[in-house]
Amino acid sequence: MSDWPSEHPRRPASATFHTASYVTLAGADWLASADPCPESVHARWAACPDAPSTLPCGSVFDVINAPALFGRELVDRLWTAGPGSGPVATHRGRILLFAEPGTARRLPALLGWEEWSGSVPPLLCHGAGDAVTVPPLFPHRPARPDPPYGAPAGPTSDAPTPNSDRTNPDRPDSDRPDATSRWLVAPDVRHPWLPGPGTLLWACIRAARRVHTGGAEPAAGAPGSSAPAL
Repeated sequence: MSDWPSEHPRRPASATFHTASYVTLAGADWLASADPCPESVHARWAACPDAPSTLPCGSVFDVINAPALFGRELVDRLWTAGPGSGPVATHRGRILLFAEPGTARRLPALLGWEEWSGSVPPLLCHGAGDAVTVPPLFPHRPARPDPPYGAPAGPTSDAPTPNSDRTNPDRPDSDRPDATSRWLVAPDVRHPWLPGPGTLLWACIRAARRVHTGGAEPAAGAPGSSAPAL
């Protein structure tokens, strides 16, 4: 299992390996299509674009919900030695991997046959009949107070100041407004590529072996691919 198995299809060659941090209009259409009434989802986003949303699974996507440390290793394996991933989010300290519909039902059964399945932590597999909370469409940006009357406006750059919430090392991550729910790989196309149960089985076993042995396996990743910043 040193390389991505040749019998499994890679992500389409035309797909670009990139990791958008915000949801595009096309990506929002894809997310909203999971709801029986997508217009109401768009209306909620228009009213509260910085609030998380709840969407049903099973028709447009399933979601594999993994503990943070294993989930990050899983995403890393997908990007450095496999075909990449579909949308990925973090919510309340866990990693949410969006997968093909049906994956939530098939992946646990496939893992049960694997020798290394005991090293895979319990995964929450959300499929038909389940719903998940997805991050806001855009990353949170702290509001800046208006300068005192007559004071210089200061630099116009969007770069964070040393005292801003985003760069203050003394503020714990759990207190940051955007720390509990954000996109690692945001939906940015109308029909994103989603990994299926076979792809995630391979990645789970590889991640479990890597975590168990504590070693760094050399990997032959796809040309031009890069793992998302976690």
